[in-house]
Amino acid sequence: MRPLLALTAGDIVGIAILAALAALILAAAWRLARRRRGQVPEPPVAEDEIERELEREAGAPERTPPAGAALPPARGPGGAAAREAAAPRPEGVPVSRPGAPAPVAPPVTPTVPGAAPDRARAEAGRERALDAERARAAEEDRARAEAQARLREAEEERKKEEYRRRKEAERAEKERRRLEREEEERRAREEAERLAREAEEARLRAEAERRARAEAEAGKTLAAGLERTRGGFMARLQGLLGAQREVDDRTLAELEEILFTADIGVKTATALLEHARERVRRRELSDPERLKQALRDEVSRIVSLDGANVGGAAPPVGPDRPWVVMVVGVNGSGKTTTVGKLAAQLRRQGLSVVLGAGDTFRAAAGEQLEVWAERVGAPITRGKDGADPASVCFEAVRRGVEEKADVVLLDTAGRLHTKTPLMEELKKVKRVVEKAKPGAPHEVLLVLDATTGQNAIAQARQFGEALGVTGIALTKLDGTAKGGVVIGICDELRIPVRYVGVGEKVADLRPFEPREFVDALFA
Repeated sequence: MRPLLALTAGDIVGIAILAALAALILAAAWRLARRRRGQVPEPPVAEDEIERELEREAGAPERTPPAGAALPPARGPGGAAAREAAAPRPEGVPVSRPGAPAPVAPPVTPTVPGAAPDRARAEAGRERALDAERARAAEEDRARAEAQARLREAEEERKKEEYRRRKEAERAEKERRRLEREEEERRAREEAERLAREAEEARLRAEAERRARAEAEAGKTLAAGLERTRGGFMARLQGLLGAQREVDDRTLAELEEILFTADIGVKTATALLEHARERVRRRELSDPERLKQALRDEVSRIVSLDGANVGGAAPPVGPDRPWVVMVVGVNGSGKTTTVGKLAAQLRRQGLSVVLGAGDTFRAAAGEQLEVWAERVGAPITRGKDGADPASVCFEAVRRGVEEKADVVLLDTAGRLHTKTPLMEELKKVKRVVEKAKPGAPHEVLLVLDATTGQNAIAQARQFGEALGVTGIALTKLDGTAKGGVVIGICDELRIPVRYVGVGEKVADLRPFEPREFVDALFA
């Protein structure tokens, strides 16, 4: 029977290998702990050991350095300690490091042949593993650095792209606002141009309407109204006095013929001729031009009633209210039309007017005056056809008093100046009107037709004697060559001419101005 502790050589070798491996593991654990604590770099494995390990693995006999041979110097820090660590030492003896605590010595085991190559091989494997780990860590660090760099580049690119998008959005917003502002300015300019254009068009229309209205209201000038008269006896007078000749008896004889064939009346013609002869005898009129000027001055004196009638630009209205105007005249002289035009002119002056349709005998006379009343915006008082004209005029004046009108215009029936009963009817109207308004009528306006010539002077004389005519309206002056009748009326009757009619328009009934009349007559 074999003893329990009797070991064979193989058993001893196995135990030695196990002890060596245990020592290597403990040494590795201790070194790893030291590295983790102090990060002490491990000394590199000697090249001779690496070569021996490689030869052993290849089956070559291990080269053992001769006894007493010096160890190669250690590379890296801790030269003596490295040499000591690299020097062969008994199996199981740990490497001592300067300043490190002395490790607990492992139990001493007998040295087993072949343990050194295994330890070197294990150490080389461990180093390769550490190198691989370091390489893998370096690769991971490089990959991580590259990933971080890529992330930073991506972040920078994202920020740049976001900045570009923001700038582009700001630029687009500025462009949009600029376009909107330009569009608003364009629309404002177009609106302003449209308004200016409309205002200009309205102004032009208003100007055209004003001119048309002014032309319509202005009517004819007095010179245009006297055109036919200038072509009659005035043309002959201009021919006589326009020649370069001496004023003698022959010239005066021709002047006498021209004046007596004119419609200025015998009395007026004789007065003008005697005035001229007297001045020629005094040798004051030696040439035709001076004779013409002398006749012009004398006519101006006659029509102005020696300065008493200076004319006026508006219908004369006195201070009393209502101011009553009684319009008389023969049939067809234009009384109703004259009343309507006077009402229109008075209304334009801002005066209130009441119309009285006293012509109850002529057919449609009341309707004609109603048209004028509607046109000028004036109230009218009228009676039935054939009614008493005095009662109609009375009601018209009383209405003017009640309504506090400024003017009352009374139209009357046409009366032949040769019919005494008819003239008596007008006297009755005048008396009744005075009962409605004491002092009325304030004006008795006689309407004469200028085309009747010297017959108008006879009419004015008869109406003046019967009614006390205070003014004359000479109508239809533009349709006759007998405008000289104005001179005869003013000279023989001494009645002022208030108005002259030179056309159909309202403004064609013009206030008579002696100076303008003489200038137009001798133009």
